[in-house]
Amino acid sequence: MADEIYRLRELKHNILAENAEREGKRERIEEMMKFMHDQSVELQEYDGQLVRKLIEKITVFDEKLTVEFKTGVEFDIQI
Repeated sequence: MADEIYRLRELKHNILAENAEREGKRERIEEMMKFMHDQSVELQEYDGQLVRKLIEKITVFDEKLTVEFKTGVEFDIQI
């Protein structure tokens, strides 16, 4: 019985940690969306400062690019 209690406590702890991580990611996405919405002009050329503010990294593969935003959101661009 004690083993089951410990297992359930560990499970609860893991679920709470996952929920906190998910909530943090959601908040970062909302912040990014607000920032993008608040921009008053349409970009006509490369803005290095904006890129550094939004993008964590870009990984180059033979057939695609993977863009990872600072929010943790990733997407692939086929090349």
